[in-house]
Amino acid sequence: MTERNLIPYILTSIGTVVATVAVLTYYGYVHVAKPEDALLLADFTMLKTVPGEDYKLSLKPAQQVAQCIDGVLVLFDTQQKGLTGVLVDNRKQAVRCMGEETPQLIK
Repeated sequence: MTERNLIPYILTSIGTVVATVAVLTYYGYVHVAKPEDALLLADFTMLKTVPGEDYKLSLKPAQQVAQCIDGVLVLFDTQQKGLTGVLVDNRKQAVRCMGEETPQLIK
């Protein structure tokens, strides 16, 4: 039996993986998220309103503006143009809104 040189096979495999990732990144299928691409949802807190009980809010508005689009609450950042996102809970379920008709589940 003759011994085979495995170095060309290993280099070809590594080159193929690098080329595949490069092509997928070029065409937009791979995106490396940056910290400025997302808002931390931990920065948002829901204040429960109880009838007859007072609560205090800051007079200064938040940097985000919410809008109801297709029954989903979408946040737009006023400081960083183009930064938008959907508000979700800790299970990645979208927060619905009643400003527009919510899409119904078809059975």
